[in-house]
Amino acid sequence: MTWRDIVPFKKRSVPVRREKEHPFERLHDEMDALFDEFFREFSIEPFEGRHARSFSPSIDVAETDKEIKVSVELPGMDDKDVEVNLNRDSLTIRGEKKEEKEDKGKDYYHVERSYGSFSRTIPLPVEIESDKAEAYFKKGVLTVRIPKSAKAIESKKKIVIKAE
Repeated sequence: MTWRDIVPFKKRSVPVRREKEHPFERLHDEMDALFDEFFREFSIEPFEGRHARSFSPSIDVAETDKEIKVSVELPGMDDKDVEVNLNRDSLTIRGEKKEEKEDKGKDYYHVERSYGSFSRTIPLPVEIESDKAEAYFKKGVLTVRIPKSAKAIESKKKIVIKAE
């Protein structure tokens, strides 16, 4: 069976792209492509616009026999900037980062503002005791501890591995 046998459509003609006839138009396009490629790896925030940007903080999830522990790195944020919601099958962490830097000198005045929001939902694979969940915020790290229910702890079963 060939590729053409399994493709449900017929071969179509594709319009040919015309090259720019004026040398300055070609130069302009090549310079645009060069700068796009160069700045792709760098953050050029002042040139990206003044809209609120979202960011995704680093999250570590660890599960032990008795609990699920979630750690979220939120540098530059306070506990009042973060909201934690717990459902029976998921944990949702939302926040908004607002930062303003002001620098005044003799001959200058400089202000920088940055904003960003995030929302992360973490599915919980076991039954939990939501009324005993606790959240701590210390030095830019949010830690949420969610105890497992007695039923979830008891349902753990060790499987013996047989060598062949």
